[in-house]
Amino acid sequence: MVTPVQPTKSVDSPPQMVASVQLSKYDSLGTSCANVSVGSNSGAAPFDICGDSKCSVNVKPSLLEINREKRRAKERSNSVAQLQHLRPGMVLLKNFLKPDDQIEIINLCREVGVGKGGFYTPGYRDGAKLSLRMMCLGKDWNPDSSSYGDVRAFDGAEPPEIPEKFKELVQGAIGASHEFLKGRKGTSNPSVELPPMSPDICIVNFYTSRGRLGLHQDKDESQDSLTKGLPVVSFSLGDTAEFLYGDSRDDTKASKVDLETGDVLIFGGESRRIFHGVSQIKPKTAPKWLTDKSNLQPGRLNLTFRKY
Repeated sequence: MVTPVQPTKSVDSPPQMVASVQLSKYDSLGTSCANVSVGSNSGAAPFDICGDSKCSVNVKPSLLEINREKRRAKERSNSVAQLQHLRPGMVLLKNFLKPDDQIEIINLCREVGVGKGGFYTPGYRDGAKLSLRMMCLGKDWNPDSSSYGDVRAFDGAEPPEIPEKFKELVQGAIGASHEFLKGRKGTSNPSVELPPMSPDICIVNFYTSRGRLGLHQDKDESQDSLTKGLPVVSFSLGDTAEFLYGDSRDDTKASKVDLETGDVLIFGGESRRIFHGVSQIKPKTAPKWLTDKSNLQPGRLNLTFRKY
């Protein structure tokens, strides 16, 4: 299920290697109905991940499509989470988030995201910007300085708190990973391979169907957190993302795996500083029950939890 990436043009990561020429390819990848300025929400309507009726035209699905979607939804709701050991310190929990939890996550992100400290388009002083919308919970992450703070630099907004529901789901995912690792041959102590972690930071990204993110490392947390290998826990909702990961920034040597709605990916321990990114979002792959119940815009909602 995990395959090496076919050689493609290397893409540098905006968060860790800032260059205006490299970043220009990420410009203008937001939604057409949300006019959010780079690094500022001043004078612009808040970005709503659950969309606006003006943003889309509803097309009545055929009976075949309706029945196919019902069958897929039933199969998914009846299935159990399948865990995959991608590499030491890296576990993928397929279909871990239950349908009701996914809807609640989207609703909570939408509620917080349209308020103060909510979604905006992150950018750099040279005018380059990332191809996603971002919101920070717990602490603010500044992509221009690659550092965390207690307020957002461009508007002074304090990051909203991480909802307790999110923390409970994170602990559940880490616990499930430990149980999975206990059953693996050669794993004597799951907590060593994948250390326990209580998040105080959550970065919420919304990718449109054209969004992507170059290979990068999450290494702006405290030295203590990085040294201990405290894991990053990633929730995926909405459209499927093609996720890349490897030991270097070279995407021709990276592996890839699809992250579908409801999947949870955890990487810590010796994989804590792994290079990772999103090479593409696969349009129209979100299940219809999810978009019908949440009204989530086309794209992918991603929450990454970590400990500062």
